[in-house]
Amino acid sequence: MSKIGKNLKKLREQKGISQDRLSKQADISLNTIAKLELEESPNPTIETLQKIAKALEVKVDDLIK
Repeated sequence: MSKIGKNLKKLREQKGISQDRLSKQADISLNTIAKLELEESPNPTIETLQKIAKALEVKVDDLIK
């Protein structure tokens, strides 16, 4: 699992948010969230990362470090 996928899953689970709920809050597809967590989409756009970070109330750095 990529660092982004691993961090995304960890942060999402810590906040008790489902993939479906996160996708709706971030206004991106559920498929995108799932692919990121499974490392099938290892290079998300900065826009996607910003939307996810905002929905999780974290910094983009928290997803990529």
